[in-house]
Amino acid sequence: MNAIRSRLGALALGFSTLGFASHALADDFIEAARQKVAVATMSQEKWDGPTSGPKAAAGKTIVFVAADLKNGGILGVSKGVEEAGKAIGWSVRVMDGQGTVSARTAALNQALALKPAGIVVGGFDTTEQKVAFENAAKSGIPLVGWHSGEKPGPNAAAGLFANVTTTADDVAEAAALWAVADSGGKAGVVIFTDSQYAIAVYKARAMEAVIKKCGGCTVLSFEDSPIAESSTRMPQLTTSLLQRFGDKWTHSLAINDLYFDFMGSSLTAAGKKGDGNPKAVSAGDGSEAAYQRIRSKRFQSGTVPEPLNMQGWQIVDELNRAFTKAPWSGYVPKVHLVTAENVAKDGGPKNLFDPDNGYRKHYTAIWGK
Repeated sequence: MNAIRSRLGALALGFSTLGFASHALADDFIEAARQKVAVATMSQEKWDGPTSGPKAAAGKTIVFVAADLKNGGILGVSKGVEEAGKAIGWSVRVMDGQGTVSARTAALNQALALKPAGIVVGGFDTTEQKVAFENAAKSGIPLVGWHSGEKPGPNAAAGLFANVTTTADDVAEAAALWAVADSGGKAGVVIFTDSQYAIAVYKARAMEAVIKKCGGCTVLSFEDSPIAESSTRMPQLTTSLLQRFGDKWTHSLAINDLYFDFMGSSLTAAGKKGDGNPKAVSAGDGSEAAYQRIRSKRFQSGTVPEPLNMQGWQIVDELNRAFTKAPWSGYVPKVHLVTAENVAKDGGPKNLFDPDNGYRKHYTAIWGK
């Protein structure tokens, strides 16, 4: 009998030790999340981009084909391309794909008909427009993408000289870890994405993977909703999710701020407070409306913005390299997280993340301007 008791005692001690170890691992994960969030929210004031490259090619005309100019991220990048185009001495034309495959096809075909020196693909996948991309390759027109795939850099198979973007895994991790840290490792998360775009699904699955590593967190739902239809879909979807999950829904993660543009009315109607649950963080772009919500603490707590204007300058620099047969710059901007604590500095007067790292003077110096 004593031997049995001794064994039972040992087993109990073993289970207790396992429980302690599990708790310690959970605490370590939460602490690591807090540390990574702290790094992601630091200001970016040092230039870490290219310092050399070809001088400006003269007299070029380029076309920016936007997936949808209602998307604040795409609009922001297009403005950056226009600004940089003026600085380098090129003519820039912007065409709107209006959020549909057919309109993007028409815009790309129109761009090709203009026979520009280069084309920028703003915010849609290369696989969607395979025929148009093949036609561009045949005509010798270099293409540079923005968010035109999961990874930054060249994509020879798709016909892209370079894809300008931050690293999707890092963006997704920053957003998801904020939810982990904010909840103390107890987040109940709804994830919003759009399966029309490979990069959107990639980021959403990456966020999901981070949340699943958190032992006390739960992915309540993975919502595939067309981003172009957010204005009509999100109010009802928000109400439906509140009815399904109630207070279990503590955090929202989305691949773009646009989803959060149309949730506020439904949350208000349900008695939710602007700075309460469910707290929303976007893994993408950093629109003007998102900054306004973060500043006023109205149904959005954070965003992982792209340095949109700076990426517009990078796009022009990459095209200039393509025109002169130079390799792409190799530059991948670091991830940054904007919250209520740093939005006053990192939002700037225009409610856009525009790093104070002197990128304009560095690019114009490269171009000899």
